[in-house]
Amino acid sequence: MFKKILFPTDFSDASQKAVKYIKQLKGAGAQEVIILHVIDEKELLVLSRASDQYLQITAHMEKEIAKDMAAVEAEMIAEGFRVKLQVKTGKPFTEIMMTAAEEKVSIIVVGSHGKSNIKEMLLGSVSENVIRHARVPLLVISREIRQDT
Repeated sequence: MFKKILFPTDFSDASQKAVKYIKQLKGAGAQEVIILHVIDEKELLVLSRASDQYLQITAHMEKEIAKDMAAVEAEMIAEGFRVKLQVKTGKPFTEIMMTAAEEKVSIIVVGSHGKSNIKEMLLGSVSENVIRHARVPLLVISREIRQDT
């Protein structure tokens, strides 16, 4: 049913929790996971204007992203998934939608809030846009999951 999963991640708590649910989709016939990280172009623009150490900071960011992607990749491979890693720069929502269409995914699994969310927001803005515009089924994982359900 859900053979190809798109997992856009910013390595937030909600994204980390989503990994557990992706593993459970293996039993529903999932075979491939596309792990996508989008570097927000707005953050890079601010960084380039605000810091004379732009190159060092972006190099450190790239190293951290590669490390985090490799960790998620290893978990997915251990579960028997084929894995494709993608790192893109742009507007996160746009890149998620484009990747979903290009890869013809069966489902998108996304965390409800990213790292930069404001506590009072009900839903992260990227997640909200994905929910409103996705043309495939979605599994949205909350930051806080009750154990009694």
